[in-house]
Amino acid sequence: MEAAHKKGLNAEIIKHDLEHCCKGEDVCGQCQGKACTIGFAKQCIQEYKKEPKREVSGGSSRIPTMDFKVFDEIELEIAIAHILKECKDCKEDHVEDCIINVIRNCYEVNLFGDLHPYEGSSLQYLMYLNAHFPEKAEKVAEFYKALA
Repeated sequence: MEAAHKKGLNAEIIKHDLEHCCKGEDVCGQCQGKACTIGFAKQCIQEYKKEPKREVSGGSSRIPTMDFKVFDEIELEIAIAHILKECKDCKEDHVEDCIINVIRNCYEVNLFGDLHPYEGSSLQYLMYLNAHFPEKAEKVAEFYKALA
């Protein structure tokens, strides 16, 4: 049986971020649901709220990485900062299908265009982003620090 997060997960702030990232049917036309990265993340958090599990079964492999919709960069940067604050910094115990990792992956596909490595440490991830996406990393780090 999959374990729940030790410290829990603030599903409401993640749901709020997802709602702000979603452009809605006015912009996208008919909702694509789980075929959209934000729609997939919404489905993951809805399932988590029903039954809090640490992992999304096969979550990393089911992320729709070919979703090319345009999302608001600032909302994505804020959402990444929030999800990094939710990270338990599990380091060597990190699993790719952790709900936090899956949702972060959804955000980064939209902001950076692809998935990026995560080693179970928010600080390491921010350093990685700084090395590869300095301008966006600076904004994510500012939002992250403001949450302290």
